Amino acid sequence: MIAGVDKDLIVMAIWGLIFAVFVIKLLQSIRLVPTKSAYVVERLGKYHSTLDAGFHALVPFVDKVAYVHDLKEETIDVPPQECFSSDEVNVEVDGVIYISVVDPVKASYGVTDYRYAAIQLAQTTTRSVIGTLELDRTFEERDIISAKVVEVLDHAGATWGIRVHRYEIKNITPPETVKNAMEMQVNAERERRALLAKSEGDKQSKINRSEGIKAEMINLSEGEMQKRINEAEGRAEEILAIAKATSESIEALAEVISAPGGQNALRMQLAEQYLKQLDGLSKDSNRVILPANMVDFDSWMDNIGLKDKVR
Repeated sequence: MIAGVDKDLIVMAIWGLIFAVFVIKLLQSIRLVPTKSAYVVERLGKYHSTLDAGFHALVPFVDKVAYVHDLKEETIDVPPQECFSSDEVNVEVDGVIYISVVDPVKASYGVTDYRYAAIQLAQTTTRSVIGTLELDRTFEERDIISAKVVEVLDHAGATWGIRVHRYEIKNITPPETVKNAMEMQVNAERERRALLAKSEGDKQSKINRSEGIKAEMINLSEGEMQKRINEAEGRAEEILAIAKATSESIEALAEVISAPGGQNALRMQLAEQYLKQLDGLSKDSNRVILPANMVDFDSWMDNIGLKDKVR
């Protein structure tokens, strides 16, 4: 009797287990796929379909979700690696890849692990590109390295079902000795630029000062020239005025002389001037040699042609 009860309990437990498994499988067959996600479904071990965002019901015990892919862009760090430049300098390079899954089926069956494959390909491509550049150019041409890595990864991504958006180099670390030498070079270049800037400043200052002196001298010379021109014009006008006045006085004198009695008036004026000059010669300190007829006033008048006219 007891053995029969135990047997029934075992059978019920087995059926209960089977029911529980069926319920679990039934619940697992109901899938809610989030946005920007894709589920790859296999039926009896073979690819069947890809589930997009939304509600989906699978066949229990037949269908299963083999791969789950996030379709959003993701960032993958590329670990540091040692690379040799073309001038045989060992540098350590690390970076970051930005990729996204565009074909879930290829990402599931085209490669075992597309993340690991992308990292390895990025490292090998980086070593290859840096091997063609000198150390100084590796710091200047990061864009060239990044573009080459993106090109290679994008070509391989077509098979892997991924798209490589960009690759950025985070650090390029040279050896400590090379770093010290580069710092010394940078300091020397900075000092050279400082000295060059100072010399250019001194040069410009001297040029400005000389141009200022030149402008000052030009202004002074132009001022002096204008002054002389003005003085010359003033003297010329003065001479013209004197000449004009002299001419007018001569004309007036000639008119007076030509008038009736003018000759007698001129003779009297000359006689008066003549007597004044003789009076000045009477000083004791003067020694004068005169012609014998100096006192003969009529002869002087005759010499200047006025005696006959007066008569």
